[in-house]
Amino acid sequence: MIALSGVPFFKAEPTGWPVYYKEDWDDARERYSSFWKGEVIDRPAINVTSLKAGVDRGPHWDNWDFARHPDDPDTAIDNFLARCDATYFGGEGFPNCWINLGAGAVAAFLGADTKFQSYTVWFEAHMEWNELLDLELDPQNSWWLRARRNTELASSRGAGKFAVGMVDLGGILDVAHSLRGKKRLMIDLFRSPEEVKDLCWRIVDIWHACYEELYAITQKVMPGNSAWMGLWSDDRWYPLQCDYAYMLSPKKFEDFVFPFVAEQCRRLDHSVYHLDGYGQMIHLDRFLEIPELDAIQWVPGAGKPGCGSIEYYPMYERIRDAGKGLVVNLSPGKIEPICRALGPEGIMFQTGCRTEEEARKLLEDSENWV
Repeated sequence: MIALSGVPFFKAEPTGWPVYYKEDWDDARERYSSFWKGEVIDRPAINVTSLKAGVDRGPHWDNWDFARHPDDPDTAIDNFLARCDATYFGGEGFPNCWINLGAGAVAAFLGADTKFQSYTVWFEAHMEWNELLDLELDPQNSWWLRARRNTELASSRGAGKFAVGMVDLGGILDVAHSLRGKKRLMIDLFRSPEEVKDLCWRIVDIWHACYEELYAITQKVMPGNSAWMGLWSDDRWYPLQCDYAYMLSPKKFEDFVFPFVAEQCRRLDHSVYHLDGYGQMIHLDRFLEIPELDAIQWVPGAGKPGCGSIEYYPMYERIRDAGKGLVVNLSPGKIEPICRALGPEGIMFQTGCRTEEEARKLLEDSENWV
């Protein structure tokens, strides 16, 4: 494990969970614990948000304020707090201030050029192998310092009010793609496979060093952990991913994705794999064979039926039969059919309602779906 030499930042005393916007947090926390165990308590685990009663329109907040203005985190936090003031966090919903600097920010920490464009952050470097195989994280890298400062400031301002979601560190091969270049990396998988593997193992160590340092910052004020997926754990968890996998054959997946995801699962207390798109379905069974992997988040992709579609029920059953949990984002009306067909054990439903009244009724009705 790589140890980073830190720069002194704000030190805060632990203040307990932020109950300012979430008075029923103890109940929600218990259901999150049950979710990680593959169990259910008195109703399905449902993370539901809506506008608060009496609020007609919520203020601006689109998760991109940190990426849009990385040197002005106070504005992003101000906007987030205004949104929290207008939001009902029902069930397992909670205020999660995610420090969004773009998907795969480890690439920026390692020197990739960073460009924000149209609700996306692009990381590009086109490094040569002599640079990549000696890759190290510079503690003074400007984007790493931004990640630390934004996390530190959000943690200090959020104490007693909201959780801080960790930066999207990215998938291991996705970071390699940003550093090397998409087309060149694909050629490298065939011509320089051992170099690619060495690079990925190096990125794994750097990734986890970044994780541990950012995690330590949040733990000064927050007893637990969150991230971009909007889940909670009292322990060290993270959503794992590899968007590059959709282009790979099972053989290439076995060589360049599976070992690194499995290693990350071993290093974390809990993990969820972000299965993004139909192209990754071919790899699902291998993910399900990782003993330490807790759950799968299914995202069908643009133009495909939503997560509540009955066509995914057989896949959901495969996931459950393998002893893994399931994270699905869907419309409120699709939750009951899944509970009736599959049972709610080990499933985290994420949804939104138009009004607080509708959200409360959803939670009340769901007590009959266990």
